[in-house]
Amino acid sequence: MDEGRKRVLAIVAGILVARHLKTTEDLFDNRASPRTEAMVASAVQWAERIMRKIDNVFACPSR
Repeated sequence: MDEGRKRVLAIVAGILVARHLKTTEDLFDNRASPRTEAMVASAVQWAERIMRKIDNVFACPSR
């Protein structure tokens, strides 16, 4: 996976997770709670699905 794609996935996942973080403790707590870890993992999975769908719609015809 190239670096540009990793950045896009990170941005999309960050947006998805940010919608569910309600307090500053959620944002700045260094002891990642199981809830936060699960949200981040889920957001990464959704970001990957979104990128796959985009790839399918805008597939390069030379591939």
